Amino acid sequence: MSSPILVKGLSVSYDRKRVLSSVYLKIDEGKLIGVLGPNGAGKSTLFKAILGLISNVNGTVEIFGKDIRESRKRIAYVPQRDEVDWTFPATVRDIVLMGRFPEKTLWQRMDEKDHQKAKEAMEELSILEFADRQIGALSGGQQQRVFLARALCQEADILMLDEPFVGVDITTEEHIIRVLRKLSHEGKTLLVVHHDLTSVQAYFDQVILLNQRIIAYGDTESTFINDNISKAYGAQHTIMLEAGHTR
Repeated sequence: MSSPILVKGLSVSYDRKRVLSSVYLKIDEGKLIGVLGPNGAGKSTLFKAILGLISNVNGTVEIFGKDIRESRKRIAYVPQRDEVDWTFPATVRDIVLMGRFPEKTLWQRMDEKDHQKAKEAMEELSILEFADRQIGALSGGQQQRVFLARALCQEADILMLDEPFVGVDITTEEHIIRVLRKLSHEGKTLLVVHHDLTSVQAYFDQVILLNQRIIAYGDTESTFINDNISKAYGAQHTIMLEAGHTR
């Protein structure tokens, strides 16, 4: 069986500055994976390169053995909040229903099944009561739930979430991680850009430590260790050690 994501020799440069260098990854299916690294490590760039959203990329990416153009609907993407235009005149229901677009031809309209899937996704994320509210009127945590609900509505096999816990309260964070765990238990593959190293061991089955190149990738217990963290974060590592959450 093909790997959900297979990356071979991926390199990305912006204005002659190398952002990612010779990245090789074979992602395991049905895992909840934390993508970790310091600011500027290339985490968001890695996601966008896998999704085919940026140019000037060297190397190859396969999604279940196929090119991204053939497999795009099998991946759901939740971007960082600051990449979203929150003034756009769309309701929560509108945004969640967008998850159904990959299943539609150009002129197909949303049907009863689509609306039912959207309702179920909103219920899963406890945002059904906000269905007719404009997205900009929501709190940060509610907005994150909306875009996760859109990903659920898509019924994708792979979910890629870029910093889903930024700007949310602890209740929302706990709710989101419960949903992500449920999805991984159902066989979905999830990659999550994450910054809070104190919760890594509790949240993720596996971790990818990245700093322009892959420092380490594997099961959290054996990979999220001081030696690898130090290689990824460098001088920042001293602060993390003082927290006493790594070994």
